[in-house]
Amino acid sequence: MGQGGDTRRAQAYDGELGAAVARAQEGDEAAFAVAYRLVQPGLLGYLRGIVGDDAEDVAADAWLEIARDLGRFQGDGAGFRGWTATIARHRALDHLRRQRVRPRPSVPERDLLDLPSGHSTHEQALEALSTERALELVRSLPRDQAEAVLLRVVVGLDGPAAARVLGKRPGAVRTAAHRGLKALARRLGVTDGTRAEPN
Repeated sequence: MGQGGDTRRAQAYDGELGAAVARAQEGDEAAFAVAYRLVQPGLLGYLRGIVGDDAEDVAADAWLEIARDLGRFQGDGAGFRGWTATIARHRALDHLRRQRVRPRPSVPERDLLDLPSGHSTHEQALEALSTERALELVRSLPRDQAEAVLLRVVVGLDGPAAARVLGKRPGAVRTAAHRGLKALARRLGVTDGTRAEPN
């Protein structure tokens, strides 16, 4: 979960995503598949931070609702990412209410094996461990901070879009994300962009 990398990548895809959504609303199934491919990784990462092992099931429920209501969506690629995150969040909260449990801090082992190709096994193992550790650390934050960090960093939403998803003021979301990232930096021993050296 490269903090700035995922955000920049999501924003770079917004033009392509907006065009795909517009074509999908006209009935182009291939365009819907493009929209899914662009949105699903960030959405799944966000859901893992909320519901843990059940993220794929919750994402599937969210995509059923997204497909059903696609004709009602109005906006661009960035707006679509926010809209899908809102739907996913509602499905996640419904799931948690049904389960009557708090978000579980675990990443399924099968997800550790689902790595991008083009890397050595050693690099893949390190990437999987860093992703697992990152999600574990984010889930250890207070819920408002964890969701703000996940929406900003994993889904790639800007402050106002994340605020709409969470039903809060943009300033409150910026503050929660800032506090969450600051807490994560402290836990990792990072100060002013550098890792603290152990004594």
